[in-house]
Amino acid sequence: MSIAIDESPALPGPKETLRRFFRRSETWFVLLASVVGAAAGALTVAIGTLAHLFQAVLFSLPADARLSAMPSLTPLQLAVLPLGGAILAAFGLIVRARRRALVDAVEANALHGGRMSVRDSLVISGQTVLSNGFGASVGLEAAYAQMGGAAASIGGRAFALRRADFRTLVGAGAGAGIAAAFGAPLVGAFYAFEIVIGAYTPAAIAPVAAAALSGSLVAKALGAEPYVLAVHMGSALGTADYLVYALLGALAALVGIALMRAVALVEAKTRPAWLPRWMRPAIGGALLIPIAIVSPQALSAGHGALHLDIGAGAGLSLLATVFLAKCLASIVSLGFGFRGGLFFASLFLGTLLGHLFAGILALVAGTPIVDGGDAAVVGMAALAVAVIGGPMTMAMLVLETTQDFTLTGAVLAASLVASTIVRESFGYSFSTWRLHLRGETIKSARDVGWVKTLTAGRMMRRDARSAPAGTTIAEFRRRFPLGSTSRVVLTGEDGRYLGIVVTAAAYAENVELDTSVEALAGTKTRVLAPENDIGVVMATFDDAGTDELAIVDRDGQVLGFLSETYVRKRYAEELEKAQRDFYGER
Repeated sequence: MSIAIDESPALPGPKETLRRFFRRSETWFVLLASVVGAAAGALTVAIGTLAHLFQAVLFSLPADARLSAMPSLTPLQLAVLPLGGAILAAFGLIVRARRRALVDAVEANALHGGRMSVRDSLVISGQTVLSNGFGASVGLEAAYAQMGGAAASIGGRAFALRRADFRTLVGAGAGAGIAAAFGAPLVGAFYAFEIVIGAYTPAAIAPVAAAALSGSLVAKALGAEPYVLAVHMGSALGTADYLVYALLGALAALVGIALMRAVALVEAKTRPAWLPRWMRPAIGGALLIPIAIVSPQALSAGHGALHLDIGAGAGLSLLATVFLAKCLASIVSLGFGFRGGLFFASLFLGTLLGHLFAGILALVAGTPIVDGGDAAVVGMAALAVAVIGGPMTMAMLVLETTQDFTLTGAVLAASLVASTIVRESFGYSFSTWRLHLRGETIKSARDVGWVKTLTAGRMMRRDARSAPAGTTIAEFRRRFPLGSTSRVVLTGEDGRYLGIVVTAAAYAENVELDTSVEALAGTKTRVLAPENDIGVVMATFDDAGTDELAIVDRDGQVLGFLSETYVRKRYAEELEKAQRDFYGER
């Protein structure tokens, strides 16, 4: 009796069906981005509510009051600062947060194809909420972007998205978190493009915009209070005003660079061998006490202080005091191990800088040169661009906040000046600067992960012909007839690499047959390690001026070899693939 076997393919399950839709259809991918944006919006509201609840309980704040808007703090309230540092340190020990570097959305998109660890994201967000909740001068934006990106990374893994789509989705999730925090979809969208994705890609426009809008709407539906700045608009701007604001942009660039370098300097100087890591946040919290006594507005992100009409009736000395106190509080907080961002702190500092700038100009000239309210908005955006990056992000923030197109133009001009100066003289934003201090070379979230993964060890050929370096020319000719191989790797008695010989060189007319072939060897000292990425490989070829290089291990043993022609071909193929991804060609 014969048995019939059904060889028809099994029908795909619901998850596999959705995976195919999301990978093949842009419409479905936009729908996925919208879902991720909604999740990011809900997470943003939850994080903000939790941090504000901590502050309200710990500092006994009145209803709807902000810590940075308090006129003064009692000794009991001030004692919360070092306590918060100790609790943050304990939290870090419990979750073992310091055993390895935690990956944020920018690093994930630049180096890891968008893949983020949910555990890392929860740790970063927990540290940020604790830092902000206990009054440290840090913002919650890092947690908003982190959890939005993590939600996107979960979706990307679940549906096995392509690398380019994965990165776009993570950028969309992070941008949606920012959009929800500010109640401004355009801000979130441009944050995703400029900060997290690293480029304005045509294929990313629809999903990023959908996610930002979705996040903003969900946050609004959940009752989130958007971060807005109400300022009194000045008169129409003339050409001279734009030049003055360009000067303000240059000043903001210098302040931003100084702030970032100061944070790194304090962080480096507070890591002596005799000081345990867990003590650093507690010491930092104690150092915040005298700053808070001088100005409570220096604490937390500064959202409440930003809404105070600081410029109205305030003298330059008061503005300068608050500005210096906020700078010092941010440097101490981040330098001593509190977790958080400088996004909102830079907005607040920029507002103060703009007021100071307008006030000093009026004092020098004997008459107001620019309107203080306008200068505050321009300074706010310019300093944020200097620290965070993203000129268009800040321009959209001003546009959505003020609805003033003329002022937005001045903001864009000052922001471009600040961005240009920072890129020329410093080269990093705050997030990439911290990565640089860790040893990474990235300067934006632009995808360079494929460069890191395309290593000499992955590209090398393992079929290298080899011969002892003491082999005579006659013996070499016998073993390697002309045309059998283009090059031969020479090794010592212990197997260590000693050079490469071009086979044709051993057949030259003036070569003596009884001489050692080692005399013909080239590139004796220039070799590649298997972990060298393709950028290092091409640079080594350029420096060595040779067509082939050997790959050796740490003991000098030959693993394989690479030709420059093949390396250039692989690089061109990867660039072409990246270009197709950029334009959304599937």
